[in-house]
Amino acid sequence: MAIFFLFKPMHIKKQKFEDVPLFELTSFTLHELNRAGLQTVMTGNSAIRYSDRYSVADIDYTDNSKEYIANMRAKHGLYKNEIIDLKDDVVYSREDGLTFETSRATYNKKTNIATADADYVSYQDKNVVHGSFVKYNNSLNRVESKNVTAVYKLKAK
Repeated sequence: MAIFFLFKPMHIKKQKFEDVPLFELTSFTLHELNRAGLQTVMTGNSAIRYSDRYSVADIDYTDNSKEYIANMRAKHGLYKNEIIDLKDDVVYSREDGLTFETSRATYNKKTNIATADADYVSYQDKNVVHGSFVKYNNSLNRVESKNVTAVYKLKAK
């Protein structure tokens, strides 16, 4: 009985963990294959895998599922439901030479559309475009942009 008077019972605080990582990867390469072959490749310095997403540092993502191969690189990336959110030093490039650089962008793998709602610079060959918003459809080869300043070099005959 003396124990109950001298020692107070320990109260353990109950915690509810809603977003627990499943595992962490370092220096990894993730390949996505289907019957047609290699669809995507994602590499990074580190990644944390949750039940519904990957959070990746120094992401390098290549989509080979469409006519043109598209590559995206950034310091931070979040891959969830076939959508990649990229932040900090984002570079989107396509195999035909089209490239744009921005601070943040989103790529939807299902629709094959890259969107940047921040200032960007885009270039292909000697052509340069600056703007404050860009939406690029890789399937249709169509670009929508706002506040555009473009320098376009015409071909001489």
